Amino acid sequence: MDFEYTSSMNTNIPGRERFEQAYEGKPPWDIGKPQPVIVRSADKVAGSVIDVGCGTGENALFFAERGHDVVGIDFLEKPIAEARRKAAERGLSARFLVHDALQLDTLPDRFDSAIDCGLFHVFADDDRARYVSGLATIIRPGGKLILLCFSDKEPPGDGPRRITEQELRAAFANDWEIESLEEAQFEVRPDLEDIRFSEGGPYAWLGVIRRR
Repeated sequence: MDFEYTSSMNTNIPGRERFEQAYEGKPPWDIGKPQPVIVRSADKVAGSVIDVGCGTGENALFFAERGHDVVGIDFLEKPIAEARRKAAERGLSARFLVHDALQLDTLPDRFDSAIDCGLFHVFADDDRARYVSGLATIIRPGGKLILLCFSDKEPPGDGPRRITEQELRAAFANDWEIESLEEAQFEVRPDLEDIRFSEGGPYAWLGVIRRR
């Protein structure tokens, strides 16, 4: 994919300050490696890949190492700078862009696959619909989204909103087909002191969702 991206960022996204503060330290989800559940789903990913909400890039870099043409986007400069540093250090060609996930339709190319590891569950209802619609504009028909989000099986408490199976199916009712939806768990940093999740990590949904 020989093209240039232009950065786009919405500075008024609710909760922006919370994520900026998280990246002043090391966020719970920044485990220094790709999420194991994403690694186990690698055979579902084909062709060019966009990692939406890529953070410091570990999932994107994992797919770059496997030979995929990868672009990672995040709405904060700091994690993108770290992802670029990692790519350069590892000699990988993955590209990273500061870009708003609610403006996916402004990206200049289309992809065969997408990764969403922990982004879907941060959106309010209206933004969730906008996000899913935007995904449909950048994923080629037949392409797949690998989605990992908090599940309502995770007890109330720390972390983002919990997502029910019904909410997921409703969100992807148009333009998409859910090929599989199974229970999973996020891996989080083992040194968390003030945040509590279920043993083994927060319960999650792992979805393989195909663009019609």
